[in-house]
Amino acid sequence: MRPEIKVTVDAVIFAERAGVKHLLLVQRKNPPFQDEWALPGGFVEIDEDLETAARRELKEETGIDADRLKQIGAFGKPGRDPRGRTVSVAYVGQVAFQSATAASDAKAVNWHPLDDLPTLAFDHDEIVAQANLS
Repeated sequence: MRPEIKVTVDAVIFAERAGVKHLLLVQRKNPPFQDEWALPGGFVEIDEDLETAARRELKEETGIDADRLKQIGAFGKPGRDPRGRTVSVAYVGQVAFQSATAASDAKAVNWHPLDDLPTLAFDHDEIVAQANLS
């Protein structure tokens, strides 16, 4: 029997404030990586398009809508998620700097200057690096 592979999405959302590029991050409410900072994202529903899932997770966790998202790649190194084999499809978007509200499984949400990011959960540092090249 083959192990199950789950599909997730992550949203890399940038905004500029006073000429400084910021990244939107959520503080995780639940394990794994509880209380650590991560990109907004989560599991794709069985009948859901990938981009739709990315928009849904972004809205659920932060209250922010992104007009346009661009797929930047898939990230699937074994062990990237301690819950099991998971492949994440990542999207990048730019929005106007705005307040965000933590909801769903986000404990907190905040904009962080891109040149002063906290340690990120999962492999989100690799995803951010890829998004910054896009």
